[in-house]
Amino acid sequence: MIGIMSDSHDNCDAVKKAVRFFNDVKCELIIHAGDFVAPFAAKELERLECPVKAVFGNCDGEKQGLKRVFESLGSIQEEPRVFNWKDTEFLVTHTHFKLKEQRKIGDYDVIIYGHTHKPDIHQSKEALIINPGETGGWLTGKTTVALLSLKDLGAEIINL
Repeated sequence: MIGIMSDSHDNCDAVKKAVRFFNDVKCELIIHAGDFVAPFAAKELERLECPVKAVFGNCDGEKQGLKRVFESLGSIQEEPRVFNWKDTEFLVTHTHFKLKEQRKIGDYDVIIYGHTHKPDIHQSKEALIINPGETGGWLTGKTTVALLSLKDLGAEIINL
């Protein structure tokens, strides 16, 4: 199981809830699609029992501080992030409109984005596309994450 989150926006309580949930369901990887905002909020991820792969969002101003936090968590980089996990090709970006700038969408099995704060899971002809919504919950009042099963490439939005 892979846990997916985005747009946590310094809400440490919401990040703690997400960490507890991801640990309870025994996630093997967490993907964060950007907008931690400050390093102190990303430090909450240190309680995870698996690695984290992340991209910077448009509100992540303290990039050097975030990189330091991620030295013990996994890795964070500029978008887009392309990687393979257990024979599944991923594209992770923060801003969905940058998807058009990438290689053909069909080059990926799973595309993850954030920025809109609106949960979305849909299957295009080429890839499974996931936006976990906003983990921080400041804009909508809802704290959401997503779970992805690699067995069947099925995903669901989880309200925390």
